[in-house]
Amino acid sequence: MIAGTALWYASRATGVVSLILFSVVALLGIMVNRQGRLPGLPRFVVTGLHRNLSLLTVAFLGMHIVTALADGYVHIPLLSTIVPFTSGYERFWIGLGTVALDLTVAVIVTSLLRDRLAPAVWRSVHWLSYASYPVAVVHSMGASKDLQSGWLLALTMTSVFGVATAIGYRVNDAFTTVPRSHRVPQQLVRADRTGSLR
Repeated sequence: MIAGTALWYASRATGVVSLILFSVVALLGIMVNRQGRLPGLPRFVVTGLHRNLSLLTVAFLGMHIVTALADGYVHIPLLSTIVPFTSGYERFWIGLGTVALDLTVAVIVTSLLRDRLAPAVWRSVHWLSYASYPVAVVHSMGASKDLQSGWLLALTMTSVFGVATAIGYRVNDAFTTVPRSHRVPQQLVRADRTGSLR
């Protein structure tokens, strides 16, 4: 590796790390139940882990953007980090990265202002993180030829599979969980049949 390619390698490396961390943050966010817990872990541990991993992801994402802009091999204008599809280089793939970044920034800003927002507003915006994940994956796969084969492809597909599995688990859980309003009548019927409340 020579000085002329250092930024290129740094941009690729920080992009890959950002994607893996984003996958872990998404996986953690999906698996947390409505009480903000994971099985076997107290709420404060889950909250702290989610927050710290999110901050680490943002740090690597920032490094990825800075190194991509600073790399002299191709010209990516600063405007392209904010306004999608304005880059002359890899317009579509870089544009998808910008869309994912904009969605992520919206989630970060509303999370910082969470105490000042109605819970429904914060939750609605926070759902954008689920939209930004597939956009970030497609950006990564299209913009980086490195992720299209070999062990990096396997790592990316493993991460995506983990997130997809977690989504499937949560959807299944949502369909099989009895709503609170129906639990008491079911318990009463069960108690009536057995003669004791279980």
